[in-house]
Amino acid sequence: MPQGDKSSYTDKQKRQAEHIEAGYEKKGFSTRTAEARAWSTVNKLTGGGKKSGSGRKKTN
Repeated sequence: MPQGDKSSYTDKQKRQAEHIEAGYEKKGFSTRTAEARAWSTVNKLTGGGKKSGSGRKKTN
């Protein structure tokens, strides 16, 4: 998967990122910065995209 590929994220995570990005843009950040910060926030909140693999620990 190439860097920046968002296909492994759920629809909910994508919606969250859009809303967060809009908030950053409203605060005056550039589109590029707002997008980067939004995805960083989503990753922090949800632990990133879908991950495959048996035996993966479930975190709460």
